[in-house]
Amino acid sequence: MVADLYLFSYLPMNRRLPPLNSLKAFEVAARHLSFTRAADELFVTQAAVSHQIKALEEFLSMKLFVRKNRALFLTEDGQSYYLDLKEIFQSLNHATERLVAKGGKGALTVALQTSFAIQWLVPRISKFSQLNPDIDLRIKAVDGDEGFLTDDVDVAIYFGKGKWSGLAADKLHTEYLTPMCSPLLFQGDKPLEKLDDLGQHTLLHDSSRDAWQEWIRHFNVLGVNVNHGPIFSHSLLVQQVAALGQGIALGYSFLARPEIEAGRLICPFEEKLITKSAYYLVCHQSQADLGKITAFREWLLAQVKEEQYDQDFS
Repeated sequence: MVADLYLFSYLPMNRRLPPLNSLKAFEVAARHLSFTRAADELFVTQAAVSHQIKALEEFLSMKLFVRKNRALFLTEDGQSYYLDLKEIFQSLNHATERLVAKGGKGALTVALQTSFAIQWLVPRISKFSQLNPDIDLRIKAVDGDEGFLTDDVDVAIYFGKGKWSGLAADKLHTEYLTPMCSPLLFQGDKPLEKLDDLGQHTLLHDSSRDAWQEWIRHFNVLGVNVNHGPIFSHSLLVQQVAALGQGIALGYSFLARPEIEAGRLICPFEEKLITKSAYYLVCHQSQADLGKITAFREWLLAQVKEEQYDQDFS
């Protein structure tokens, strides 16, 4: 580490504060509960982290960590100190980000599901970069519906009901579920003219069978066994298998639009079920006014509105 920087304050008896480097080393080590991982994050040796922690403990005259069975734990004092320092360092990070991002400049990390990234955002990011050349856009594809707006992520796209504590959320569109399949299925000997004909085809499931069960129940479709058919982990996989003529997918209108426009998927029925969940652009409320986040938000909402994804498609 570089030479220690000391913070001073007008405290009783003019007592000085601990070295900033020691405080940072402690915060990272406490977050990971590992000196080794802390050293990796700080780009120093494990011995350097250990030295900083030891110096901080001597300064405070108390133990912050204990080792049990080769595992590292925080003491009660250490846990309390870590929670306070965590908020302080987060405030410092946010203050720095606001300064750097003033005027819309800086790096912008966007986290979102792989399917959404591939099928919608990635084909359009060049438009954003052309309009905002000073913003270094970084895409982070993840699994899951929510929970990945971490400290290293500026904005994320969640799939949910739009209420997350401490987050500002903008709904991108209204989402529909409707059966989709390849035109190849109409060349076979199994009819696909009315809803009950679904019972003669293989149903393709996205993550679970819940969506098909809800759809069949809502439209009172008879003779369909939703407990059959393969289950896939990603919407993208379901749509690709459907486009190959291997079955019928229950697709989301937003993500399936490119496949429908290209003619690889068609919607054999008019029945569409509005889902309770939708895609939302989210960010921390404390960062909603950052220039780079505002620029991305305005572009994304304008892009969605322009393409009119919230309207019925043919």
